[in-house]
Amino acid sequence: MATLIIPGEWIKNWEKSGKHEFVQLCKDLTEKTRHGKEIQDIQTALYELCWQVVLGNLKLDLAAGVLGDTMELREDMPSILADVFSILDNETGALEEKHKRDNFTQLVGACLFFVPEAILKERLDPETLESLGLIKQAHQFNQKIVKIKTKLFYKQQKFNLLREENEGYAKLITELGQDLSGSVTSHLILESIKSLIGCFNLDPNRVLDIILEVYESRSDQDDFFLSLIKSYMCEPLTLCHILGFKFKFYQEPNEETPKSLYHIAAALLHHNLIQLEDLYVHLMPLDAAIIEEHKREISEAKQIARKLVMVVLPSEKSEDKDKDKDKEEEKSDKPPDNQKLGLLEALLRIGDWHHAQSIMDQMPPFYASSHKAIALALCQLVHLTVEPLYRRAGLPKGARGCVLHPLRNKGAPRPAETFEDLRRDTFSMLGYLGPHLSNDPILFAKVVRLGKAFMKEQQNDNSADVRDKMDTLLSCFLSVADQVLLPSLSLMECNACMSEELWGLFKLFPYQHRYRLYGQWKNETYSSHPLLVKVKAHTVERAKYIMKRLTKENVKQSGRQIGKLSHSNPTILFDYMLSQIQWYDNLIVPVVDSLKYLTSLNYDVLAYCIIEALANPEKEKMKHDDTTISSWLQSLASLCGAVFRKYPIELAGLLQYVTNQLKAGKSFDLLILKEVVQKMAGIEITDEMTSEQLEAMTGGEQLKAEGGYFGQIRNTKKSSQRLKDVLLDHELALPLCLLMAQQRNGVVFLEGGENHLKLVGHLYDQCHDTLVQFGGFLASNLSTEDYIKRVPPIDILCNQFHTPHDAAFFLSRPMYAHQILSKYDELKKAEKGNKQQQKVHKYVAACEQVMAPVHEAVVSLHPPRVWDDLRPQFYATFWSLTMYDLAVPHPAYEREVNKLKVQIRAIEENSEIPMNKKKKEKERCTALQEKLQEEEKKQLEHVQRVLHRLKLEKDNWLLAKSTKNETITKFLQLCLFPRCIFSSIDAVYCARFVELVHQQKTPNFCTLLCYDRVFSAIIYTVASCTENESHRYGRFLCCMLETVTRWHSDRSIYEKECVNYPGFLTIFRATGFDGGNKADQLDYENFRHVVHKWHYMLTKASVHCLETGDYTHIRNILIVLTKILPCYPKVLNLGQALECRVHKICLEEKDKRPDLYALAMGYSGRLKSQKVHMVPENEFHHKEQPARSITPASQQNGPGSTGKPAANASKTDEGAAEDSDRVKDKSLVMTKPLNKANSAAAKVTTSNGNGALNSTKPIKERDDKERSMKEKKEKKEKTPGSTPENKAETRREKLRDERPGKEERAAREGKEKTPKADREKAKAEEKGSKDDKAKAGNGEPAEPSRERDVIKESKSKEKGDRSAVAGVLKSPVPRAEAAESERDHKRRKIEHSSPSHSSSVKDNSIEPKEPVPKHHITYNSVSRSMSRERELEKKDMDTPPGRSKEKKEEKDRKDRKRDHTVNEREMSVEAKRKKDENGTNSFKNSKSSSPSCDSPLSVEKEKSKRSKSSSKEKAESLKPERASSAAKKESRHDKEKKEKRDSSGGKEEKKHHKSSDKHR
Repeated sequence: MATLIIPGEWIKNWEKSGKHEFVQLCKDLTEKTRHGKEIQDIQTALYELCWQVVLGNLKLDLAAGVLGDTMELREDMPSILADVFSILDNETGALEEKHKRDNFTQLVGACLFFVPEAILKERLDPETLESLGLIKQAHQFNQKIVKIKTKLFYKQQKFNLLREENEGYAKLITELGQDLSGSVTSHLILESIKSLIGCFNLDPNRVLDIILEVYESRSDQDDFFLSLIKSYMCEPLTLCHILGFKFKFYQEPNEETPKSLYHIAAALLHHNLIQLEDLYVHLMPLDAAIIEEHKREISEAKQIARKLVMVVLPSEKSEDKDKDKDKEEEKSDKPPDNQKLGLLEALLRIGDWHHAQSIMDQMPPFYASSHKAIALALCQLVHLTVEPLYRRAGLPKGARGCVLHPLRNKGAPRPAETFEDLRRDTFSMLGYLGPHLSNDPILFAKVVRLGKAFMKEQQNDNSADVRDKMDTLLSCFLSVADQVLLPSLSLMECNACMSEELWGLFKLFPYQHRYRLYGQWKNETYSSHPLLVKVKAHTVERAKYIMKRLTKENVKQSGRQIGKLSHSNPTILFDYMLSQIQWYDNLIVPVVDSLKYLTSLNYDVLAYCIIEALANPEKEKMKHDDTTISSWLQSLASLCGAVFRKYPIELAGLLQYVTNQLKAGKSFDLLILKEVVQKMAGIEITDEMTSEQLEAMTGGEQLKAEGGYFGQIRNTKKSSQRLKDVLLDHELALPLCLLMAQQRNGVVFLEGGENHLKLVGHLYDQCHDTLVQFGGFLASNLSTEDYIKRVPPIDILCNQFHTPHDAAFFLSRPMYAHQILSKYDELKKAEKGNKQQQKVHKYVAACEQVMAPVHEAVVSLHPPRVWDDLRPQFYATFWSLTMYDLAVPHPAYEREVNKLKVQIRAIEENSEIPMNKKKKEKERCTALQEKLQEEEKKQLEHVQRVLHRLKLEKDNWLLAKSTKNETITKFLQLCLFPRCIFSSIDAVYCARFVELVHQQKTPNFCTLLCYDRVFSAIIYTVASCTENESHRYGRFLCCMLETVTRWHSDRSIYEKECVNYPGFLTIFRATGFDGGNKADQLDYENFRHVVHKWHYMLTKASVHCLETGDYTHIRNILIVLTKILPCYPKVLNLGQALECRVHKICLEEKDKRPDLYALAMGYSGRLKSQKVHMVPENEFHHKEQPARSITPASQQNGPGSTGKPAANASKTDEGAAEDSDRVKDKSLVMTKPLNKANSAAAKVTTSNGNGALNSTKPIKERDDKERSMKEKKEKKEKTPGSTPENKAETRREKLRDERPGKEERAAREGKEKTPKADREKAKAEEKGSKDDKAKAGNGEPAEPSRERDVIKESKSKEKGDRSAVAGVLKSPVPRAEAAESERDHKRRKIEHSSPSHSSSVKDNSIEPKEPVPKHHITYNSVSRSMSRERELEKKDMDTPPGRSKEKKEEKDRKDRKRDHTVNEREMSVEAKRKKDENGTNSFKNSKSSSPSCDSPLSVEKEKSKRSKSSSKEKAESLKPERASSAAKKESRHDKEKKEKRDSSGGKEEKKHHKSSDKHR
């Protein structure tokens, strides 16, 4: 009323304008109708005016005049003014200022002429009336009022006729109880009642009470009585008081308020005859008591839940029972009815939703609806509201339904005709119902069906103007599902039909909406109501009971119990079951089998619960050691695979979860995808495949399914189709592939920073394996169109999506195969020719059309310089083919067909199988057999086409302008190494591809160099592999070794498959292959030497890795060694060296790293079993015979030497080793430049007639040198041989013929024994060699002494360079003497050593064909025999003359033995000398290439030996290199003269002995 206060300006300017403004204000107020509030506004205006007079701001006469004018505005203005005077009377009476009271009294006196005295006497105080003169004395006036009130209210003036004279009330009841069906109306009855009241002087309030009593007994006559009461009553409060008295009568304990009373109260409320606020105060209990009761119920429910979860002892159980009994006794007195709830029910029954909602708002949520009667009444009201819409849209076809009659009440909620009408009242009514819709399953089904009808209508109607309304309605239905449907399902007792009905609605929602609903249901709903708290506790208790008893034997019974429990509360049940599975993974199988009684909704909830368990932020996904994935995650992943395969559960949510995790850079959850694809599609990823399985995996899809996996996973057609559909529908196929491909490196560089290296490797393997598995699934299950549509071109994959090249080609490979086949089919249809040749040409044309864009696209993947060595066509061909294209696994097909035949025979012989089942099984096996045979035939034709295509392409694969070394480097770097560790099939493919390129006689491809590079330096490759990559790399090496071993095993195979092939040319520059020059070909014996060298290099690398102590090195090399065990080691001493090192690992790691210990023990056992297949070195490659005749070419007296092929092989190996080292240095980006000595050594020409890789000397100069060397050689060969040595030679020859057995035994002993006592004499010889060497350096012509210098120099270098390796590779003495001392044993143990890390790279350039261990042993045996000889000569001085003959014979025998050992030593020296001349400087520069010893003692020895040999090396550097180069170059001419040498065998033998005597 701030706007009605009289402004101060009006009072100041009263006579001018204020009076007029005030009168106008009063007129405006009287003219406005504000529904009874206008009187209040006028009173306020008058009060303000009078208050100004009291304050003295306005003159009395002016105010009285204005008040008199306002009396004409309304009839009741005097009464209104009197009310204002009454208020001012009270206010001024309480004031201390007397003048204000006087002003008020004068104002009232001035107004007496227009305000009646009677009104003033009613409303003013007696004292005020006395001062005004209206009464004489106030005291007398008060006494008179008391008397009047006593007479009115307390004095009985009429008789109690109901007790004494009841005729009036009897007539009243007769009137009200008469038949009302006729023409009787409430108006007629009212007139009769008035007559009775007047005639019999009846109390009107009692009459009203009797009317209500009769109405209560005749509650069906609502219309009559309501109109009667409306006409009869004058004051609503009176009616409210009477009803309140009636309700109060029933508020005593054990009293029950009749429903008829609730009904009439509800009817009166509904027709607005009384107000809810007036009646509500008369009802019990109070709202505060209701709130307290609700809180108490929740606390009691939580207490019950706690008791059910806690472990209770028996004594505590009895105490709890006693307490419960006491509580029940306390509750024996039934409390009075909740009258508010009774009135609420009555309101709902008559359809008064407005008043019912007001009452429910006064109470806690769902308190009212938790009472069944109220819930049912509200459900009935909802039934009536949705009936028309349900009949139109929700009623299923064929269903009639129960016909509901609408309420006759016009004030009830209007029935809904459209979905929009549901927003008016229905959704709010359902919201108040909440979980208690469970009391009416029929209404539950109706609401669900309406939701289904709405969703279908929404999907069909996509117009923009309706979309907003539809979105609003969708949110309403989702709210109903969250707050009403799901909680109600929890309170239903095992109603599977309702669960299925609800799934009919939920499956129309996106999974995001569904999972949101399940999350609310699981985590929030159960805490909102006491009943739900109890239900949750009972569900957990029941779940515990079932899970404790669940086994494989009682799966069916337990499954039914689980099904019953899951229909109502799946989230609670599955949460508990998953928690148990995370602890006990042996529950997975029985749990999966027991889930077959679930509903579709429950399966969907299970998927959500699994995802929630996987995403639990409180759980660590790694074990405490931070090296392995937690077992709970592995268990959940296994459960995922099994559950999603067996049951029709939607996969979209799980796959999206994995995708999101990958997007966030987390790869742990790829384990889930791996399990799902493995179980659902039957595609396994394992590196532990047997060779038979691997062979089967190279065939068609049918052969893969039958023989390629460990577990024959049957019936995957439906499950793999489901997985495919989900991936395509949600567009997850390509994103998952790309994210996995990118995440492989992310595991190392993003996740791997803080994690243990073992865990990083495991995650990398998991990511990679899942990518291979998932890509294989897409390739085999997606149609051609789907695959091509989703996989982008190779350049986009690599450049835009940053996919690694190996993964990009892996994804694109099936696309190329699809495209080629489809193009091939098109060409066949276009030209119908059945000739095989025409088909092949069409296939080649199809390949060219499809692959031409790929050849252009791959150019952008690498820098331009790469394509100087490889052609894009070769690169794309390598990456686009698979094992399926290269070979047909005929044994695998035959094996599987034979298995099926055996099955058919077993079925026929089994008499227990029924005939119809037998027939079905036989048909299945026969059909499968036919499929396999057809598939084999199809693959055979395909392979023939591919091989023909490769034959046509091969000439354009490699460029002639590039060196073979560079070509091989790029091939290894960009093709072979990345793909051989991609998968097991790819490992086999790489080995077979190399073999195929060789067999195709591809120009400019050096097979020899390729194999050499693969076997020579495996340390870096092994060290950089993960565990699974080691398995694959080992398989690759095994396949490569298989090919090499096959060639090594038989000369005929070698000559058939290798001789006259360009891959075995020993010229490493890129030239055309003429095949005519056999000098450029590697012969069989030299190839065997090369193979031995490869075995040695593998041993060297393996020993190094085992000696590092690094976990990754040891683990990986053990895995690789296990994989290549069928082909390596084949040489006995190499195998023994490995066995020694592995045994050492077993001892060291037994208590430290048990996984390494297990690997080492496994390999050790298998290595011992392979020992019977190992051979001595001289059987592996011919070493003994060539050794006898090997001497420096400048000193041979005979025409030729049989040792030249070995020397040739050693030089070939040197060239290959130098090439491999050089390119390895480049690939490892080693910036340390070679010094001048290195570059000079690299330019020395090799024995195959070709310069080394970096050679720049012209060919003419080389030919001149060869000519000069020939002339020198011929001069030396013509020197006379009639020297005293010849006679000694003939004598030795006779003795050798007499005692061949003795010599063999002596030679064997010389090899196998290394006596400790010869060390000092060896040192003395070494000292003598220094003097000889000095003479040779000064130019003295001493040929024999120069040769001895070289021998001893090689000995010193061997000590410095290879003593440690020799110690490692020295085979244990199988026939050693029993009396060997303990000190000898310790010395050998100290001398064991391994190559250092860098030696694997650099030693290649300085190693010959690696006969090092034997040379070392031979030299020891030579020194030992010479020392023994000297001792015997001393003894001869003391012996009698009779024994001189025996002594002489023995001396001759020892001479022969010494000749033999010297020859062996000379062979070693020659190889060493030639190699030293090539690589002396590089040896000097790479000190780290010398092998490292096990102990500090051996290190010190090595240092001292190096220092001793440094002076010799200086002297060596002064020697001219011409002799060395001539000796190297003469090998080609030696080959040409081989036949001459063979013919002059006897002569050569004599010269050999002669030269040996000369040396001695």
